[in-house]
Amino acid sequence: MNNPDDMTGQDAVRSRAPWRLNLLARLLEPWVRIKRDPSEPSALVAPDVPVCYVIERHGLSDAMILDRACHEAGLPDPNQAITDLPLRRHRAMFALSRRYGWIFGRRRRVAHAPLLQLLEALRQAPDADVQLVPVSIYVGRAPSRDSGWFRVLFSENWVVVGRFRRLLAIMLNGRDTVVHFAPPISLRQALVDARQGEPGEADPARLSRKLGRVLRMHFNRIRAAVIGPDLSHRRTVLDSVLQAEPVRSAITATAARDKISIRRAERRAYGFAREIAADYSHPVVRSVANLLSWFWNKLYDGISMHHFDEARAAAPGYEVVYVPTHRSHADYLLMSYQLHVSGVVIPHIAAGVNLNLPVVGSILRRGGAFFMRRSFRGNALYSTIFKEYLSQLVDRGVPIEYFIEGGRSRTGRLLAPRAGMLSMTIRAFLRAPRRPVLFQPVYIGYERLMEGGSYIGELSGKPKAKESWWNLLRGARQVLREHYGHVALNFGEPIELSPLLDAASPDWRERPIDPDAKPEWMNAVVDQLAEQIQINVNASADVNPINLLALALLSTPKHAMAESDLLAQLELSLALLTELPYAKRITVTTSTPAEIIAYGENMDWIQRVKHPLGDVLTVDDEKAVLLSYFRNNVLHLVVCAAWVATCFINNKRMTRASLLRLGQVIHPFIKNELFLRWDMDGFREQLSSTIDFFLTRGLLEARGSGRLLQRGQGGDDSVFQLGVFANCLMQAFERYYIAIAALVKNGPHALTPAELEKACTLTAQRLGLLQELTAPEFFDKSLFRGFIQQLRERKMLWTDEHGKLDFDPALADVVRDGRVVLNRDVRHSILKITSGTDGEPVAETPET
Repeated sequence: MNNPDDMTGQDAVRSRAPWRLNLLARLLEPWVRIKRDPSEPSALVAPDVPVCYVIERHGLSDAMILDRACHEAGLPDPNQAITDLPLRRHRAMFALSRRYGWIFGRRRRVAHAPLLQLLEALRQAPDADVQLVPVSIYVGRAPSRDSGWFRVLFSENWVVVGRFRRLLAIMLNGRDTVVHFAPPISLRQALVDARQGEPGEADPARLSRKLGRVLRMHFNRIRAAVIGPDLSHRRTVLDSVLQAEPVRSAITATAARDKISIRRAERRAYGFAREIAADYSHPVVRSVANLLSWFWNKLYDGISMHHFDEARAAAPGYEVVYVPTHRSHADYLLMSYQLHVSGVVIPHIAAGVNLNLPVVGSILRRGGAFFMRRSFRGNALYSTIFKEYLSQLVDRGVPIEYFIEGGRSRTGRLLAPRAGMLSMTIRAFLRAPRRPVLFQPVYIGYERLMEGGSYIGELSGKPKAKESWWNLLRGARQVLREHYGHVALNFGEPIELSPLLDAASPDWRERPIDPDAKPEWMNAVVDQLAEQIQINVNASADVNPINLLALALLSTPKHAMAESDLLAQLELSLALLTELPYAKRITVTTSTPAEIIAYGENMDWIQRVKHPLGDVLTVDDEKAVLLSYFRNNVLHLVVCAAWVATCFINNKRMTRASLLRLGQVIHPFIKNELFLRWDMDGFREQLSSTIDFFLTRGLLEARGSGRLLQRGQGGDDSVFQLGVFANCLMQAFERYYIAIAALVKNGPHALTPAELEKACTLTAQRLGLLQELTAPEFFDKSLFRGFIQQLRERKMLWTDEHGKLDFDPALADVVRDGRVVLNRDVRHSILKITSGTDGEPVAETPET
């Protein structure tokens, strides 16, 4: 192999290559810029084993690009023959297919002959080996800011183009050329494996055909991952949907039920299919990507992606379903844009039909959006067509994206998942399990939301504004005036569907599933998958400066803190998150506490009040409501610290065993609310590690051989810091106490589930008024509903024959244990509101 340092640039290429390649390289040198994937492909190949490259399509331009990429990467020269083997080939490369004829060229596969020659040569040289390196070349895949619309027309796709069009593509898009090197295939190992197989498999002719099929599948898989699957034409997909047996049956049933002709029912079905289906267009995607590049630069200081390389490496060969958090309308565009500029095909996105506005809907549809109605109820034909369309996408290997929360979170917490799309995806896979399904959770973290103001209004009871052109233009003008900081996209641990199905029904592969059947194990698999997605999303959270400021400042009564105290609290939070990481995919800001405060001031989230005894940082009431959103994004990361600290708010000392025991009591409820990753044992272990962390930092002291834990005196800084952590989750513990207190004070067989939910909501609203709480989720009905459901699932609450609620007497003990966590005034207020009495007895003994 030549040393790349001995020659420079194209001079080295021309000295080795045939004259035609030299001439083409000289002419096209200014127009071609290569991006290698991976950036150092030389690490893939063994240095002392000959290399032969395989490209997908024959052409002088591809040979030139390969030659240049190999030289720049320090790889063996593809234009030099393999001298260690008895071969007649003059170059160490060949193509899988080529076009014959200048005008009416036809594609023909030509890989059989060179593969056969290599295998025959290896049979004659039993000690030799050859590394077969598949190389994919894409011209015009990655967008750039200077790409015009005309260049988009010549970007890479599935069509085998002629020489003139390829030349135009290189001249227009050659600076966006991607060369993908795959791990090599050992032909010697392939021969050894073939000899160990069935008789005749080691025959070179047979083995060469097998290797040719493997290479074609590899190139198709890589091309699908980079530019998307071959969807041919939208009409082809629609025809497949409308001709499917379930849809034909639904058309017939609709005609009979509504007493209309089959032809009219078919027209109705065609209208539904057109309303749903995407109309993906590479030119539109490239053009919109260029527009979004300007838009993001205007709005954000930067967009970062973490753990994307792991996600990209796991995708080939799978039907990938992206399941990100849903916090803003920008989620759709950010995900698609970042995937596109990173060299991965953008997914087809399930969007609400409310976004199918004139012009905007057409652009979204050509960008991969397919539209769905809020409810399928009462429209069996629409439901069948939508399910069939989704099945067609899954069957064709089209990557998909949808939000399992159903709508945008208005509070910053992950919403309880809705299982509809997950269930349809699983059924589509079971109907034709040709390609395994991989669910890819994605956490999207913001530092300011475009919809922040409207979220406050909706949480205060205002109706949600309907999407319209007027609202879109008015909102866009307001958005462009604001500054939104940084955005982070964190890719979580992917989830394979097949292992979940194996655990639920080991014989699912042998027993075809009827599309209308409902196996008894299906609901359990869907629920398990939905919960695991949310857990993996939270396990890949990004902690930004605004999250940390919200955790600290919103835990104080007036949302204000002396600068010295805030610096100390931020340093403690950063230490906790880095020394006791929640999960390996969590990312934490690298800013120092002082830089975090400065950044919060620059983003206009906090204000500085000058004072001779030391500056005070504060948050006004309106911003405090908005900041609660960003605090809720990361509450799950400090849940153990919050629980340990909570136990010392009303108790100076407590045994370690009591703290861990009470933690196990609240674990199932807080796990369900915040989608924690720990089971009971894992939670107990994390609590124990958190106690050790607080001991090391001096926030707690150990007495009696570590059995007894004790906090400092009331005015101590450590007590203040514990109080800040405790207040992060105090409202959750108050909600639990409200629900249980309402049950116990009203007694068994007194309330229906709806009455209990209403009583809890009203109590929380009144308590919020008394305490001047700024977190609107404190009286969120869905949180009370989830807690009540958890009580029912744990058999602590059930419904009698009259629809009234009965409960386990052990809940009364929980009310008594509330004195450990909640202060006296809060308990008194809750018990008084729920029962109308004067509250509980005055005499109490703190638990130790």
